[in-house]
Amino acid sequence: MHDLVIRNGHVIDGTGAPGFAADIAIDGRKIAQVGKVEQVGREEIDARGQIVAPGFVDIHTHYDGQASWDPYLAPSSQHGVTTTVMGNCGVGFAPARPDQHDWLINLMEGVEDIPGTALAEGLTWDWETFPEYLDALDKRAFTMDVGTQIPHGALRTYVMDERAVSDETASPADIARMADLVEEGIRAGALGFSTSRVIWHRAKSGEQVPGTMAGEDELTAIFQAMAKASPNAVFEAAADIATDAEFELFQRLSRQNGLPVSLAMLQENDAPERWRTILQRIVSARAEGANMRAQITIRYVGLMFNWRTSLNPFMRKPAWRELNELAWEEKLVQLKNPETRRRMIEEPSDYGADGSVANLVGLLEAFDIMYATAGPIDYEPDPANSIGARARRLGVSPLELIYDALMADDGHGFVIEAMMNYAHGNYDHIFEMMDYEGSIFSLSDGGAHVGMICDASAPTFLLTHWARDRARGPKRTLEDVIRRQTSDTASFYGLMDRGVLAPGYLADINVIDHVRLELENPYIAFDLPAGGRRLLQRANGYTATIKSGIVVSREGKFTGALPGKLIRGPQVRPY
Repeated sequence: MHDLVIRNGHVIDGTGAPGFAADIAIDGRKIAQVGKVEQVGREEIDARGQIVAPGFVDIHTHYDGQASWDPYLAPSSQHGVTTTVMGNCGVGFAPARPDQHDWLINLMEGVEDIPGTALAEGLTWDWETFPEYLDALDKRAFTMDVGTQIPHGALRTYVMDERAVSDETASPADIARMADLVEEGIRAGALGFSTSRVIWHRAKSGEQVPGTMAGEDELTAIFQAMAKASPNAVFEAAADIATDAEFELFQRLSRQNGLPVSLAMLQENDAPERWRTILQRIVSARAEGANMRAQITIRYVGLMFNWRTSLNPFMRKPAWRELNELAWEEKLVQLKNPETRRRMIEEPSDYGADGSVANLVGLLEAFDIMYATAGPIDYEPDPANSIGARARRLGVSPLELIYDALMADDGHGFVIEAMMNYAHGNYDHIFEMMDYEGSIFSLSDGGAHVGMICDASAPTFLLTHWARDRARGPKRTLEDVIRRQTSDTASFYGLMDRGVLAPGYLADINVIDHVRLELENPYIAFDLPAGGRRLLQRANGYTATIKSGIVVSREGKFTGALPGKLIRGPQVRPY
């Protein structure tokens, strides 16, 4: 008798091969058989008419703090994710001296929009060194497996203290100490190292992420330390790879040290075709021996505006400032007042003289890339339906349309801004990006930007929009999108024991009713520590998600089982 048998499913095994009809038998944590299973299971799932796919492997999340208090790691766990890699973009919480805790929280809040009050209350801080952080995670259980990376910001702060915050050039002694700690962390089980080279990645107090301007000698020493500890350790960078010098540096370091390098890449509004040049260069670099991949996102990077999100287009209005400190119930009463509406629309915004505040103009008044949501969100909207285009047709202020959209659903309505990765008003460029083997699906940012963005639903979006619903351009096959978020992402991080449905592999499996699979609209919850706010998004159609042979959710509801654990280093292929 098997522990679990999934019967009559349409198996898409994660390799990219055509789907096929089969049963899957599970014994313990692993898949025992794929095919016609004669023996019964102690538990059985009838997957007739449904897809059976590997659990999804999301390699770009920021659950570094949330993993301290939340075993469910929502919202990623609500979208079939069974393995997550956190510690991206150079921010995290280890190593950390006791007097550096507040600074690292300030850094994470500024870069990733995670409420500092929630982090301050929820982080357990039962570690100082990075190996101790791994030990702390190892004591916890989750719905999914968790892997993490050494963040440059925390490492540099640990070694250089205040000199790191000012981004002072590291001394030879600083560099040697950082290299030793990186080697120690990788040997203890870190999957890689991450850094930020993005100028606008800043702490809440305004400082850049430590390491943003780190020199070639510092990065070279880190690469060498990683390679010494593991040939599979990934160097992840949020980087401005548009410059020749930056790209050539990472290409050379990857080739010299034999390490995989992952670079975040989006279509830029001011240079909408530059992504093509970058990906072509990555393809050439790979042919020359550099193991480089561009992390791409599979929809626009969008801001979500609501009366209770971090930003809204009225936040610099005098009338809004008068309401801002009110409790929500009182604020809603005032927002329903016609006089409040008139003032919010007619009064000029005060952006102040500070440059960082002035930059809000480009976000809060970009009406031609804003879209009201009514019913299910259209994630590939026609620019003709933007707030700006509609306002011109109607001869009204765009703010009138925005105000009324936010007041929908008794003040719970949303307006979405397609801020990046949507320069041409469609996803044809993403379709092309997907064809490059130098690209890798990523940038869901699960656990981050919780007051403005909810992109952790990316796996579900791939299966619905890209493999079923897209009307404004070509689609992808289910086999393609499933491979790209299972075996492809897993193998890049050396996790060779998952991402494929075959005997001996981890029994990380999704049973999905593809016909009824759908994204619900995002909503705001106040369920973080200290009552912190975050955007969440559920999905319908996941019949079951199975982690290491244990059903962790049924029909979108957690079973309470927590078989997930810390991943320490690369994992061996089962054959």
